[in-house]
Amino acid sequence: MPAPGLTFNETMKGGFSLNATDPADGLQQSQQAGSALAMHATVDIDEMAAFIADRQHRGQLSGSIDFAPLGMAMPAHSGVFHLFKPTDDPSLTLMVYELAFEHQGQAYYLAGRKEVQQGSVFKLWHETTTLYTLLHQGTDASGPVIGAGILSLGMIDLLKLLSTVTVTKADGFTAKVKTVSAFTGFFARQLWRTYVSRKA
Repeated sequence: MPAPGLTFNETMKGGFSLNATDPADGLQQSQQAGSALAMHATVDIDEMAAFIADRQHRGQLSGSIDFAPLGMAMPAHSGVFHLFKPTDDPSLTLMVYELAFEHQGQAYYLAGRKEVQQGSVFKLWHETTTLYTLLHQGTDASGPVIGAGILSLGMIDLLKLLSTVTVTKADGFTAKVKTVSAFTGFFARQLWRTYVSRKA
């Protein structure tokens, strides 16, 4: 029998500009130009137990991109998701959101990351909802950067996210509850380690 997994939808949006190569610069330029980008992402965790056991905590991402200078509702059928991905710095983990899409025959790759750094619990909300984002020309993050900005998850968007959580391949109510509990438990442990116990 297939092991249960989980999916949810997440929308992040914020200031974004073409010709910027640094997220902070892109945000600043967007405030002058009034340009914004929205990432509508669907996270797919195929098997919850394997996801938690995997040191990279990797899932799959799909969705669409709204960015008026290029196009609206541009479909992204493939992408990468990591939750609390380790880095060379033991005090820093990343939440990674990357989507590949095309527009008018040109391939683009939107690569974003939330930087979760050990420290004060008062940084928790900002760090877990702020996505530093680069737009690459080409099929992956090795392509030249042609745009940048900072997206965020608002409180209303968070509530919408929670309403979209769906357990997949679960045999009955008990299996669904166990799968959701496993995910929320993993998430809570990582936050505790980062902001409360501060253990690498």
